[in-house]
Amino acid sequence: MEKTDLPQTQPQTDGLLEQNTEPNHALEAGVKHQPPTTLSSLKYLVTCSYLNILLVFVPIGIAVALTHQSAPIIFCMNFLAIVPLAKLMGMATEEIALRTNQTIGGLLNATFGNMVEAIVAVLALRNGLVQVVQSSLLGSILSNLLLVLGFKYKTQTYNITAAQTAASLFCMTILALFLPAVLEWNKEPGKDSHPAVVIVSRLTAIVLFVVYILYLVFQLKTHTHYFADESGEEEEPQITLPVSIALLLVATVLVALNAEYLVDSIDGLSKAWGLSENFVGLILLPIVGNAAEHVSAVTVAMKNKMNLVIGIAVGSSMQIALFVTPLAVIAGWILGKEMTLAFTPIETVVVFVAIFIVNSLISDGESNWLEGALLLASYLVVAVVFWFY
Repeated sequence: MEKTDLPQTQPQTDGLLEQNTEPNHALEAGVKHQPPTTLSSLKYLVTCSYLNILLVFVPIGIAVALTHQSAPIIFCMNFLAIVPLAKLMGMATEEIALRTNQTIGGLLNATFGNMVEAIVAVLALRNGLVQVVQSSLLGSILSNLLLVLGFKYKTQTYNITAAQTAASLFCMTILALFLPAVLEWNKEPGKDSHPAVVIVSRLTAIVLFVVYILYLVFQLKTHTHYFADESGEEEEPQITLPVSIALLLVATVLVALNAEYLVDSIDGLSKAWGLSENFVGLILLPIVGNAAEHVSAVTVAMKNKMNLVIGIAVGSSMQIALFVTPLAVIAGWILGKEMTLAFTPIETVVVFVAIFIVNSLISDGESNWLEGALLLASYLVVAVVFWFY
């Protein structure tokens, strides 16, 4: 009897265990997929990033500008203020994009992904700081390619087709930036600039816009599998749609306000600290708009999600080269400023060599720590050169 009882009691116990565990799984799934509320959204905004600590500098930056403090103080306070605001703008854009389809979401991320750089460029152009704008655009490209991609470890792989597509677009970017510069270098003696440089730059900007649209169609419509996240995990909204829209609007207004004070202090900062406008534009200003992206790229690289890293770093550089740069040229056209693609010889050489190095390293679809060290070393050399330039 004892032997026959055992098989009878064991299934009953297992059945009880199954009955007890199934509701728990359902409960866990319900908690995981629970839609966000306004209260949970506000809580998430406060705790989502350590960069939010820097939000205290938003009112401080405005206050020091209104009380006419020294240019270095105004620059530093507003510099620190824009960094967390850029992070919040990116997060709000991603949250809104989650409520749309892949194409609309991609367009939103592409449009607002580098909005900080676009705002700073337009404000600097309004103040006539054409050289600063040119340097900051190149600096944003270099910081994403050399600084962000330089943070690698061990051996990591990524989609080789997407990398080769990026390499081809970068080669086209070199052509678009190099030829107007060559035209400017061959100006007649005694003249400030070549008479055709401005119109050539504006026409080239229109061509770059068209190429950017084609790139978006390629990335978001026809060849989306090249740029897919290898994790396969679907993101869920963390904040409500009204909170996301309000956050995007408020962050954009505050970025514009802090950026205006920051740009107004560049000339005084250069004189007070003995820095050239080239160094401020090429090294300092790109950190403002790209700091949040740099942190995100390094974080996902440590998780070995290299397709996502390539998407952040190379994609951001592509947006700067094919979207923000021509936008700055056209904005200068509207504002009556001669913003051209005729960069200085050293800037042209630097971006040419940097893109050449990156294309050589990413073309095989694999990276390692030595390649990352080479990219970081290249960025440090560029920073040292422009410190004395």
